[in-house]
This record gives sequence, structure tokens and C-alpha cells, in this order.
Amino acid sequence: MAFRGWPGEAIEFYEGLEADNSKTYWTAHKDVYDRAVRAPMVELLAELEPEFGAGKIFRPNRDVRFSADKSPYKTSIAATLERGGYVQMTAHGLGVGAGMYMMTSDQLARYRQAVADDASGKALERLVEDAVRQRIEITGHERLKTAPRGYPADHPRVELLRQKGLVAWREWPAARWLGTSAARTRVVEVLRATRPLCQWLDRHVGPSVTD
Repeated sequence: MAFRGWPGEAIEFYEGLEADNSKTYWTAHKDVYDRAVRAPMVELLAELEPEFGAGKIFRPNRDVRFSADKSPYKTSIAATLERGGYVQMTAHGLGVGAGMYMMTSDQLARYRQAVADDASGKALERLVEDAVRQRIEITGHERLKTAPRGYPADHPRVELLRQKGLVAWREWPAARWLGTSAARTRVVEVLRATRPLCQWLDRHVGPSVTD
């Protein structure tokens, strides 16, 4: 089936789940989740796969073992893409991102070295500026209050050095377009726009090599 967006039922499903995050609600509306929420995501990922790789949908159940919030279900559906990318739909709209949300210690070390280096650091600055011009937010898991140890507080790229992750993110509030193929167009536009940033991260940071 071709992706035609998420119907209004998907929004209503998550509005209801936010109001009553219980097994009773979930069981009573499981068919709506399967048909109006999950099925469109499966269709979208199938259409994205040729360009962005296979997608993987996160489980709807929350891991509550170490959380004070014992709500059993996530109030969003989200998926990652093999070649980089993250798509999320909630009652409030659609979000698309790419990058490295939470870097490990060895990734952070390589990231900071690359940011501090004039050639690679200035290249990253240009990529960030280009993303911002396209109304894409640059964020991350966490940021330091000042420059990391070993780097001057007045470094010209101190704002990037403070980041403990680097993610390009854009989201849109729910509206009629979410129920059309325009949703796919917006996802693709962001993933393509953020590809140079992901390539910079792949080249200068790469995967973690720690055990």
C-alpha cells in the first residue's frame, strides 16, 4: 500500500492514550493503533528504504524498570533508518531528525578534536548554519555549561564544543497535511538536508569503539 499519511484516528488515538495511559485503553483501541498508527509508518518506511535504508519501528511499550513514571505505553510511534534518520509521530505532530543524540566518551573526544580543528570545525559550522537557514534545529542530549576541560572558554566554536551530542531536528504541528502524502515529502526533505551533517559525523566521529 502507498503511504497516504496518518489519518485523524491516529491523532485521536494518542490524545486518548495521553489521557488514559493504561492497558485497558490500549487493549480497547489496539485495532486503531495497528490500522491507523503502525500501518502508515510501515508504508512510509517501505517508501524510504531505497534511499535511506531499512527502517525499524520502536516497540510501543515503555521500559519502566528505572523510571518513576510507570505509564506502560509510549505516546508516540517512532522509527530509525539504517542509513541515518529518525521519524516520530505523536498527537501533536510529526518530527524528523538525524545525527548522534548521545555520544560515548570516545566519540565525544573525537568530536571535540574535530570541532576544535580549524578545517573540520569550520566545515561543521557551515553545515550547522545551512541547517538553521532551512529551519532545522541543532540540538543534542545534553550540553556543558562551559567549554570542556582542555579547551579554552573563548574558543570561537565553544557552543559546538559544549554539546554532548549533535542532532538536526525539525517538527511540525498536526494539521490536515499529516493525513496526506505531504508528510512523506517533509520527511524526505529533512533527511536529505541533514545528510551532509551526518556525513561529517561519520567521517570525524564514527561509531563507538569502547567495550
